[in-house]
Amino acid sequence: MENKFLVSASPHITDKESIPKIMYGVVLSLIPAIVGSVYFFGVRAGWLIVLAVVTAVATEALLQFFMKKPITVGDGSAIVTGILLAFNIPAEVPWWIPVVGSAFAIAIGKIPFGGLGYNPMNPALLGRAFLLASWPTKMTIFTTAPRDGTLSGINAASITDFGLETITQATPLNVFKTQRAVLETSAKAEVAISQLYDSYGNLFWGKVGGCIGETSVFLLLIGAIYLIYKRYIGLRIPLSYIGTVALLSWLFGGTKGLATGDPIFHILSGGLILGAFYMATDMVTSPVTSRGRIYFGVGCGVLTVAIRLVGGYPEGVSYSILLMNLSVPLLDRYTRPKTFGKVKEK
Repeated sequence: MENKFLVSASPHITDKESIPKIMYGVVLSLIPAIVGSVYFFGVRAGWLIVLAVVTAVATEALLQFFMKKPITVGDGSAIVTGILLAFNIPAEVPWWIPVVGSAFAIAIGKIPFGGLGYNPMNPALLGRAFLLASWPTKMTIFTTAPRDGTLSGINAASITDFGLETITQATPLNVFKTQRAVLETSAKAEVAISQLYDSYGNLFWGKVGGCIGETSVFLLLIGAIYLIYKRYIGLRIPLSYIGTVALLSWLFGGTKGLATGDPIFHILSGGLILGAFYMATDMVTSPVTSRGRIYFGVGCGVLTVAIRLVGGYPEGVSYSILLMNLSVPLLDRYTRPKTFGKVKEK
């Protein structure tokens, strides 16, 4: 009896990773994009991120205190929620927008379901959806041009040369959607779209308008590579998501008929990279099975393209992920692998 042993049920798996370590690893991966948001949109973008993070942490701590539950803000999940919520808002929104969004994300999207590990939908995206439904004009009007760039991503010289001054206050996806709608009646629409397709460099580096954390594909990919290296996320969801968007936008997103779209433009535009690597891969709200993750990514891609091309919004990443979050229980149920060694009953 002198030697005491720890007795537990199988499987006996040990790992050095922990929830706080993973969450702070995600925070670390987001630092390049945070720095980029401040560089492109100014110090105000940094303050919006700070407000969102502080509100998320404070809301979680206060709710758990009043509910007499263990305070778990030290695990870092509320910090991640605050950063991602801030990444999904424009730089010119009032200071209270990230405060309300983060409070809603935690108080409605996370704590009522039991906290981390029990929320059915991504809290940050739920907060963003609430803000978009409540204050659509503040969430969809962009006036802050990025440093060394333009809101549309089209070079200033091209805007002047082709007389495209009317689109200077629109983001790339806004320009694409509006000009595609008037293509048959506007001679400049085809020019505008062709100029968008020539703006790959601006889209990749982040010299375009949009929400403060989604514009720089380069900086987001730096963080994504770190997450993949640490094995915090896998590639099934991002690749199936991005691949579906690429295929469908090529088939149906063109201006000259079937299979004339530009998939690279749709991959680099909007919040696709942010959503595919940072929010669709959320461990809590994504499937646990391999096939389920592929179906999840494909579903996100189908919904994103549908909203972008025929929906009322120019962007569909947030709503597509939220809707697919609700399908996760079914995906896990119907994609469960066969139990090893189980004999099929006759």
